[in-house]
Amino acid sequence: MTSRPAASRRDSGSSGLHWRTVVPAPVVLLSGPEEYAAGQAVERIRRSLRDARPDLEDVQLDAGRYEAGELALHGSPSLFGEAKLIEVSGLAQMNDDFLQDALGYLADPAPDVVLVMRHGGGNRGKKLLDALRSSGATVVDCQPLKKDSDKTDFVVEEFRAAGRRIGGGALRALVAAVGSQLAELAAACQQLISDTAGEITEETVEKYYGGRVEVTGFKVADAALAGRGGQALSMLRHALATGADPVLLTAALAMKVRAVAKVHQVRGSSAQLAKELGMAPWQVDQARRDAQRWSPEALVLCIQVLAEADAQVKGASRDPIYAVEHAVTTIALASRG
Repeated sequence: MTSRPAASRRDSGSSGLHWRTVVPAPVVLLSGPEEYAAGQAVERIRRSLRDARPDLEDVQLDAGRYEAGELALHGSPSLFGEAKLIEVSGLAQMNDDFLQDALGYLADPAPDVVLVMRHGGGNRGKKLLDALRSSGATVVDCQPLKKDSDKTDFVVEEFRAAGRRIGGGALRALVAAVGSQLAELAAACQQLISDTAGEITEETVEKYYGGRVEVTGFKVADAALAGRGGQALSMLRHALATGADPVLLTAALAMKVRAVAKVHQVRGSSAQLAKELGMAPWQVDQARRDAQRWSPEALVLCIQVLAEADAQVKGASRDPIYAVEHAVTTIALASRG
């Protein structure tokens, strides 16, 4: 295992490989705070190695509690010639002993060993990170998916890998319901894949995840933006009565209003604006429809009210529920719907 497969090299100009495409290599860096992506990447490597070498020895090290010489000890050839996978966690908390030993290891990686190192972010260990990148080590990008368009791509790929289809409405509903954490989104995809048959519809997603706080928040926001104040308040009170967090409800309102503000009186195709604004094309279309009912002055007012509500639900007020209700009422009255 002295040479890296061509498929594992980073593309020119890329910040790193996607975790779905990583293959075993002498040295692999999992870079970024997204735990799910890092976990899936190392599992792909482990599974690939075990398929080829069932006698694989898997060694776990912690860079923060590392003792000098451990890397050389575990990287030394085995008496029985087993392949080795050395997984090192906590590079962001690495001690000086690990830094020195890792720099030395990079100069002469051990044969038949795959060294996978996990760095969750921060400046600690920059010297080693720079050395890893300049040495040609495989770098896997483990950044959170912040854009809804990236999350929808993730869901599509999960269903495609399982040979299943998910409708556009169902896709948007699923991301809205459980899209805050990648691990939760992946688990939701797997549940739908295992528990259902045929194409996933919006009704299917509603059945499984319609009660989630995120979905409830967006439904409240949709009603408020459309000027349906009574309906919005009724839905809001039901959500609060069933345990919805005012912080998440306010965040859903703010997200919807910000989307309208982004596209308000802006020209261009949905695809063009989606790329420029970091939104999915369907989000641009929906925000444009909502924007038709809004004046610039009303948007400014609602953004100010939501900023105040955000502070109040996070501790600036003794009555966070009133803060959310006031924001919903203001938005509904400001809309020309």
